[in-house]
Amino acid sequence: FNTLQIYLGSLYVNDFNLFGRTFRVTIQADKDARADATDISRLYVRNASGGMVPLSTLGKLVPIVGPETVPHYNNNASALINGGAAPGFSSGQAVAAMERAAATVLPRDFGYEWTGITFQELKAGSIASVVFGLAIVFVFLILAAQYESWAMPFMVLLAVPLALFGAFVVLLLRGMQIDVYSQIGFVMLIGLAAKNAILIVEFARRRREEGLTIVEASMEAARLRLRPILMTAFAFILGVLPLM
Repeated sequence: FNTLQIYLGSLYVNDFNLFGRTFRVTIQADKDARADATDISRLYVRNASGGMVPLSTLGKLVPIVGPETVPHYNNNASALINGGAAPGFSSGQAVAAMERAAATVLPRDFGYEWTGITFQELKAGSIASVVFGLAIVFVFLILAAQYESWAMPFMVLLAVPLALFGAFVVLLLRGMQIDVYSQIGFVMLIGLAAKNAILIVEFARRRREEGLTIVEASMEAARLRLRPILMTAFAFILGVLPLM
């Protein structure tokens, strides 16, 4: 083994200083002496009696088939498996199917880990509810500071559940998966729905101060603020189209 390591793989000996520089000493066979597999048979090793014998007398070189690389994950030998969800199925369903297959097929001493986008999706999925909750809380606090009231923000945020429900329904009807990108869209939708509700609630509040009833103020606010809401919504939709 030492002979093969030194002749073919090199061996570090030491360092020496010369001309104010440090040079590393490494021994290895000349490239012409290790360019072909048959060169291994011409190497000599020392036997038990101290004599030199050719390596070919101790064994022979047999070509075998093996992997080009041996990947490792967390210092353990591993195999990389790539796959994707079939049409009509979400990535979450594909992950669940893989987990069921691994539980029934893999031996007891084997395990698996997720990497890449799937790892990020699973990691983000566990905190999605926290992100949505924080988004709603921050919107509520900002509105409470703006209106100096705890009741007005509730009126504005009533539009958020309906907007999120519509987004979920569209994704399910289109057979699209709820991934990291759709979750980011949900957070942005919370802000857009709250902004549209602000336009109506603020206008209705002013009409109430002018003496109109709740029904009259609400109907007039919805009628007069429809155009600004549509303009803002279409501007937002057209703005994100280049990202698709």
